[in-house]
Amino acid sequence: MSFLGKTLLYGYHRPIGQVRKSLSEGGPLVQWQTERARREMEIAAEHMPSLPDYQPGPPMVLHIMTGRKFWYQTVFCLHSLARAAQATIFAELYDDGSIDAECERRLRRLGNRIKIHRRADLVARLNDLLPESRFPTLRERWINYPNLRKLIDTHLGKHDWKMAIDSDLLFFRRPDLLIAWFSHPGGPLHAVDCEESYGYSRPLMERLAGVPIPAKINVGLAAMRSETINWEELEAWCAELIAREKTNYYLEQAVVAMLMARHSHRVVLPETDYITFPTAAEVEHPQGVMHHYVANSKRWYYRTGWRHIFP
Repeated sequence: MSFLGKTLLYGYHRPIGQVRKSLSEGGPLVQWQTERARREMEIAAEHMPSLPDYQPGPPMVLHIMTGRKFWYQTVFCLHSLARAAQATIFAELYDDGSIDAECERRLRRLGNRIKIHRRADLVARLNDLLPESRFPTLRERWINYPNLRKLIDTHLGKHDWKMAIDSDLLFFRRPDLLIAWFSHPGGPLHAVDCEESYGYSRPLMERLAGVPIPAKINVGLAAMRSETINWEELEAWCAELIAREKTNYYLEQAVVAMLMARHSHRVVLPETDYITFPTAAEVEHPQGVMHHYVANSKRWYYRTGWRHIFP
């Protein structure tokens, strides 16, 4: 980068971006209050018990990528789902590369139905099933774009149905559709986004997938049958999307939407119950089954949302 380019980046664009981010989050005072509330949530997570055991009923197995920055969100997500569903929860936790001994200790307090997949084991499986010589784009994105690990680590070399969820979800009412799906999976399942965020042009995505792309798929909660994923095809898709329209934060959501598009029988969670980007009023008095706290709704998540689970 040239001297002028560096000057513009560090002297103008980044400061302006930080100011805009601060304003979008309510300004410096509100940001400080939000961070204080976030720390309170992290401390509260230390005192959460192990996940409860409910009988009878089908167990629910969740797949979550987590680490030092997200462990406490994972704790609240799993506890809120267990309580709302009155179901026994099993969780496969995938190391985002930051799980150290202290983080592992905190996660293992959830109980013996938690399995942690450490980074070294995940890399070994990649080397075996997704060698860099054949899958250069997927391997590069796995390293530099952690979001795609949610898809790869959850499904690579697996069989049967797998449900992957983000840590920043909370459940408040009985999730009847999820419970029914775990009893009898009727097809892929996904939540609905607050707005369409694929990051790539619809004509390009539809040409590659060969079918129309459904609107507003959100991968904060998404289930697929692992053996239906063609990894050679996924490598080709990612390579062409990036070659034609560059890398994008929403690549994972784009390719999951392309995979989902090929299934006519999908379980679409109603957006009025499974809410992406809840409002402040909704977080204050939850009416939905689930909240997914994306973007600036994180403010309400830290200040209010988790307190419904652990007052």
